[in-house]
Amino acid sequence: MPFVFAFKNFHNRQIKVNCDPASLSGGDEISTKKRNFDQEAAKWDQIPERVKVAQDIAQSMVREISLTPDMDVLDFGCGTGLLTFALQPFVHSITGVDSSKGMLDVFKTKIKEHNLNNVKAKYINLDNGDVLTGSYHLIVSSMTLHHIKNIIPLLKQFYSILLPPGQLAIADLEPDDGQFHSNNEGVFHFGFDQRKMHRMFIDTGFHDVRHLTAAQVEKPVEGGRTRLFSMFLKIGRK
Repeated sequence: MPFVFAFKNFHNRQIKVNCDPASLSGGDEISTKKRNFDQEAAKWDQIPERVKVAQDIAQSMVREISLTPDMDVLDFGCGTGLLTFALQPFVHSITGVDSSKGMLDVFKTKIKEHNLNNVKAKYINLDNGDVLTGSYHLIVSSMTLHHIKNIIPLLKQFYSILLPPGQLAIADLEPDDGQFHSNNEGVFHFGFDQRKMHRMFIDTGFHDVRHLTAAQVEKPVEGGRTRLFSMFLKIGRK
């Protein structure tokens, strides 16, 4: 039984691609202490704003990428599967990988509850030297990259396991000045400068690289104010 979501569209936004291939971060890198996602896994899906962002990002991917029944897909940093299970009905198979065993436990429970035979879960910890394996027509990742300190080696791994002319689709934060998370533990990038990320995609070997706004969410910030945060979708082809 596929998951059903309500989606909201967002307008595309173009950018110039001339850039300095320096840091990708919209702010300085910060805490090197890892966030304990295992402790948060059981209640992860109970935050409406988080679910909405995943839904909007999934809609953007469905709209922008030609998903077909013969596609094998990798969802990097799948968490509890909010994105994975939204894409599942459109493809042949989708594998969710994550470094949190607690998140993957929730993910596996959803597979069993909905009797899905085209979804798999896999534990991967890059910090322990694990590498991505397999061959995929599409690699997706949502709200994970800002937790990865070194982006370039990961992009190279993505490129190596993509079947040409496969695509990489990454959704993450526009520069947020470190305000998106109430606790920046385990956050290495305060959002991403799109011109610099575009250059990283190109330098890794991707082409037909494009960028659009995938989701927006309003959240409280310090001083009793609220701020509208934007999430981009960056797509490149091998």
